Amino acid sequence: MRYKLTLAYRGTNYFGWQRQMAVPGFRGQMPAEGEGLPTIQEVTSRAFGHVLGHPVEIVGASRTDARVHAKGQVAHLDTHRREIPIEGLMAAVNHRLPSDVLVRRIQRVDDDFHAIRSTTSKRYQYFIWNSLQRPLFFYDLAWHRWQLLDIAAMRQAAALLVGEHDFASFARAGHGRRTTVRTLLDCSVSRRGGCVVVGVEGTGFLWNMVRIIVGTLVLVGRGRRTPAEVGQMLAAADRRVAGPTAPPHGLFLQWVKSRDIDPGETP
Repeated sequence: MRYKLTLAYRGTNYFGWQRQMAVPGFRGQMPAEGEGLPTIQEVTSRAFGHVLGHPVEIVGASRTDARVHAKGQVAHLDTHRREIPIEGLMAAVNHRLPSDVLVRRIQRVDDDFHAIRSTTSKRYQYFIWNSLQRPLFFYDLAWHRWQLLDIAAMRQAAALLVGEHDFASFARAGHGRRTTVRTLLDCSVSRRGGCVVVGVEGTGFLWNMVRIIVGTLVLVGRGRRTPAEVGQMLAAADRRVAGPTAPPHGLFLQWVKSRDIDPGETP
């Protein structure tokens, strides 16, 4: 029996989504014997395994990096335990999870559903706190940029990224993908008070792609690059010509759309 999970988490204290074992030379607190480093996959698998009474392997739609957050990560797991009601399972697992990780929804799905292969698109949000004063109470949830950003110029540059392009200039070296061609369905920039939000929706992403896009758009917002230069960066297909990689703590996985979601349902 396969379940689809929708998860939210604050990634500040985690080494990303993917389970990792401590390697020689690791300088942090060593995990207990048989356990990996604190990752979202590790803590959720352990919580579900405790409640279900058997080892659980949770597959996530997005391998978010260390310190990256999620509002709507999608995952799946398999279990033979049929007698536990979904509401009871969710309540029991959330009771076992740390306070910065939450199961928002559990759905019974067909066995052919797969968190990765069934994904049709994803949307990320990146939060920038654009103010002279740093964000004291949410410093781990937004990138502080004190220089005033030109939102109109950032929007012009963002529009050039929408569509199918070779995003080699916006991918971290060693990404390991056969092709760097990706399709962005939307790339928007909005401001509300001191908060600037970059939203990026696509059918797939390269390693650090959203964070490099954000770093590049911030250069445009500061007047260090023009919107037209962003189009030239795409054409160059060379990581050295694009902007810096924005830090991870401003990035949120907003939602993941899957083939099993009804077109009228908000993910």
